[in-house]
Amino acid sequence: MNTEEFIKLLGKAQDLMAEENYRESLDILYNLKKIEQKGDFDYSLTHKLYQLISNSESLLNQSSILKELKNISKKYDSISFETLSKLLKEDYDITLKPGILRREIELLILRNKIPYKVEKEMLVFT
Repeated sequence: MNTEEFIKLLGKAQDLMAEENYRESLDILYNLKKIEQKGDFDYSLTHKLYQLISNSESLLNQSSILKELKNISKKYDSISFETLSKLLKEDYDITLKPGILRREIELLILRNKIPYKVEKEMLVFT
């Protein structure tokens, strides 16, 4: 694959992210990652590829968590990240370690997507 095609697909993946089609974006990005590992692309393109993969994975995690937090918040006043991680895995098939889960929830709070707060190792539903 030449550089122009690579750039075009990076742009397409970025557009899909903007449309919140994270899984489709990741499909393209993972394919580009395989191509990048076999080729010799400019560092800035490689950096952008890995940055987009990281952002897409995080946004996909956040969208999955967001859907389920609304249900969970109806059952609990607060919940530890350890318990929340287990609950998400058992009931919703979302597997995230407590530390990553906490980071994603903190990002949702910073983005004003959820009205909850973090206190020590607990997520408090306000």
